[in-house]
Amino acid sequence: MIAQGQRLPEGILSELTADGVVEHQVRELFAKKKVVLFAVPGAFTPTCSNAHLPGYVALADEIKAKGVDMIACLAVNDAFVMQAWGKDQNATELMMLADGSGAFTKALGLEFDTGNFGGIRSRRYAMIVDDGVVTLLNVEAPKAFEVSDARTILATL
Repeated sequence: MIAQGQRLPEGILSELTADGVVEHQVRELFAKKKVVLFAVPGAFTPTCSNAHLPGYVALADEIKAKGVDMIACLAVNDAFVMQAWGKDQNATELMMLADGSGAFTKALGLEFDTGNFGGIRSRRYAMIVDDGVVTLLNVEAPKAFEVSDARTILATL
């Protein structure tokens, strides 16, 4: 598993924009920026939709006021699902990133297999990334939601 002090691995994350699907190189996307990246097991799932994403939507301005350039939500879903979920949740201040194949999540060492429920998904976590280097990593225990929420991350900034 990636650790604090390590550089993010290379990878490609997708985003659906008005111009279509954009593929972002991770190294370029996070270069020279302070980013809060949080990941969820799946878009439109209960804890993710009722608490995790809404917390970041509600606190986006406060988080950015602490010097954060970008807040990004990541899931092992496709870019179309992530865009629809962001729209449904009014996540206009967040970047909704898709890791469709789970390759980036696997490179981080933060995947888990849900079997018939949905296959490979991301563990629930939040990290602060400064110029591509992880400066804080809060990974949730299975079925927990205690350390990756927006309030906890805001308090550490």
